[in-house]
Amino acid sequence: MKLSYIYEILLFVLLILLQTLLLNRINLFGIATPVLYSYFLLKLPVGRNLYSVIVSSFMMGLIIDIFLNTPGMNAAAITIVGAFRKNILGLFFEREGYDDFVPGINTAAGPFVRFTIFMVLLHLTLLFFIESFTLFNLKNTLLRIGTSSVVTIPLIIALDSLMCRRKAGEQ
Repeated sequence: MKLSYIYEILLFVLLILLQTLLLNRINLFGIATPVLYSYFLLKLPVGRNLYSVIVSSFMMGLIIDIFLNTPGMNAAAITIVGAFRKNILGLFFEREGYDDFVPGINTAAGPFVRFTIFMVLLHLTLLFFIESFTLFNLKNTLLRIGTSSVVTIPLIIALDSLMCRRKAGEQ
């Protein structure tokens, strides 16, 4: 088994445990919850097969839904984001010749930050609209999307910086 697959499996498990055991218990000001598990989608190689991205996204969302007792909301949101990931990647990174390229702060800081912002906003928008399932309280839903994004995006960038620094130290 390639080392990259082992890393992805460990990241998958770590993010699920972190989200379900710690981060979901944090609710800043009653509206902002960090949603770090979308980091997994950001760190998959650019050339990853669409079907494996969709299946791994669905599995991550389903496991989180089981732990948090949220009937399919996380699975639906992260699976939709996973389905559009390849197209979104094309907006921020070159498409040709980079199948093994893993987006990160150390390889392309500006595009990675923009990619992170877009993916987190898309994921949280889908998640909170699926959760509310109405436009009745639109102001509250938009506030939750905004505040959770403001908390999640710096966490993802900080985590990626730590992971990249750790990898650089090992080489």
